[in-house]
Amino acid sequence: MHDQEASRMVEITVEALMTATDEVRALIEELDSTLAREYRAEQRHGLSLDEVLQPHVRFFVARLDGVAVGCGGVALFDTFGELKRMYVREAARGRGIARALLTRIELETKNSGLDMLYLETGDRQLDALRLYERAGFQKCVAFGQYASMTPHAIATSVFLKKRLT
Repeated sequence: MHDQEASRMVEITVEALMTATDEVRALIEELDSTLAREYRAEQRHGLSLDEVLQPHVRFFVARLDGVAVGCGGVALFDTFGELKRMYVREAARGRGIARALLTRIELETKNSGLDMLYLETGDRQLDALRLYERAGFQKCVAFGQYASMTPHAIATSVFLKKRLT
């Protein structure tokens, strides 16, 4: 007998975050906890929930069948966007959620008149690095605020960029 529940299509939606919610707070806390196990405090460069709600940041929540399972955003600067706080819960990975978030973030960056998207991620974030490579990102030197940080603060950082066409 065919299991209808297992074969049904799941719905992935990506929506803009306008205000802080408990769901997003939980996602950010999970991300921070994950990164804290891998990196020293001075090597973690993520935005707080309050910071992702600033006017120059566009932040998104990914939902799987209505449940918040991921988040990510872009900080918009004069000449480029910076990908920030990308995270998908482990149980929801492998379903295209991170790719859907990244596509939305790239579109938001382009719609803001920018054609370059940069990011900083940790060297132990192997799944993220594979995602970014498949999406066309290439390694680059430290950019923006990272360019003036001490070598120790960015020792575990990988910097990537992508020209949006």
